[in-house]
Amino acid sequence: MDRYPITGRSLEWFFDIDGDLFERQYKRHLSGYWQWKDSAEGLHAEQWRVFPENIGSRLSIDETSLSNGELYTIVTNKDAHGRKRSIVALVLGTDSDMVLHALRQIDIRLRNKVTEITLDLADSMHRICRYAFPRAKRVIDRFHVQKLALEAVQEIRINHRWDAINADTEARERAKLSGRKYLPERLSNGDTLKELLARGRYALFKSPENWTASQRERIDLMFALYPDLKEAYWLSQHLRAIFSNKNSTADSARLSLARWYNRVADSGFKSFNTIAATFYEHSDEIINFFDNRSTNAAAESMNSKIKAFRAKLHGVNDTKFFIFRLCNLYA
Repeated sequence: MDRYPITGRSLEWFFDIDGDLFERQYKRHLSGYWQWKDSAEGLHAEQWRVFPENIGSRLSIDETSLSNGELYTIVTNKDAHGRKRSIVALVLGTDSDMVLHALRQIDIRLRNKVTEITLDLADSMHRICRYAFPRAKRVIDRFHVQKLALEAVQEIRINHRWDAINADTEARERAKLSGRKYLPERLSNGDTLKELLARGRYALFKSPENWTASQRERIDLMFALYPDLKEAYWLSQHLRAIFSNKNSTADSARLSLARWYNRVADSGFKSFNTIAATFYEHSDEIINFFDNRSTNAAAESMNSKIKAFRAKLHGVNDTKFFIFRLCNLYA
């Protein structure tokens, strides 16, 4: 048997190390966690941590979940590209006052160097950005805008599906009372009406050029049966096209969005009218996208890294230790 060069023991002993024991030893002796958690920096770590040295001219702000659905607000430096020095701030909760308190630990001269920050449509995020980074241009992430429109399409589909489910249930009851065997009507592709509306969900998220043959057949049937669903889908696609047009300038995009608002008003869809009103309220921040085409992809990427790290640990038992390790990796 080969020998381990330091201890002289067999390599078999090395591979039989107790994983739980090794994790405890790492936490207590190797990581430096115990010295850190009692320091001034570690005492408030579960509430907030800031890293002024990581601040850059282009930031993203978003919310993320560390454990048990507990939300944290995370500010990231886009220029770090998800590697070391990415995290600028990590704050428990989404309350704007709490986040502002944490961010104000960073010198105002550093915060004034921020020229652009991307965010979503949440009012709390707008308040944080307005007061913490007063000189930064606020840019609403285009994908949050498009997501709202897609959700409005799905709402119409779901309403039709519930109608189909209720009609199917009533038909089954009538057949049962009359002693007949119930055979649901099937469409040309083999789906029942409620199956069509359930299985067509994912195709409505896609652009037409990305549909498979079966998805296209299913969509054609849905649109023939439900013209309102067809109209709502093309409204969402028109909005996507406005953001996808690489030749659009801020002025041309403003005009295109105004035309889209008019189409929404003519459609009479309640959900789309609510969305259009929200967009109009934040129109300047939405239009700012067309200057540099900045998105919140950096924040979403960091969220994915956090989820992957959490999954490797099979969950988070000690939130403060998780924050310590997370910040060692990305801050």
